[in-house]
Amino acid sequence: MLKKVLVVDDSEMIHKMYRLVLNRYGCEIIDAMDGQQALDLLERHQGIQLILLDINMPVMNGVQFLEKAGALGITGRIPIVIISTEGKESDTIRGLQLGAKGYVKKPFNPTLLHELIDKLVPPSDTPRFDEPRRANTL
Repeated sequence: MLKKVLVVDDSEMIHKMYRLVLNRYGCEIIDAMDGQQALDLLERHQGIQLILLDINMPVMNGVQFLEKAGALGITGRIPIVIISTEGKESDTIRGLQLGAKGYVKKPFNPTLLHELIDKLVPPSDTPRFDEPRRANTL
């Protein structure tokens, strides 16, 4: 089963790079160009298992997205990783305080990204963060 990943970044070239790296790794990619579009897509798409989030975007930046996502309970259900070129340590710290599970600096190493996804997204035969566990039956 494919891992469903929401990529939130305002660069079309970055989206193409994610597709190249993650499609080979068994990920279904959903693209958002800013935080507001990401919130809209989260309402329409079920089963998103991971959000890869840029910080510096128009309309709604990554920190604003994390604030809204926290208020909506999204950060407790779906792991969010900040992946950004922004070097502002204060944004990174704020993002982690708002519920992001990690920070990766662009350009990222594809192998390290795959390892991070494996760590944060459970295998498809185990419940996701937002699914209740089912009792074992014989």
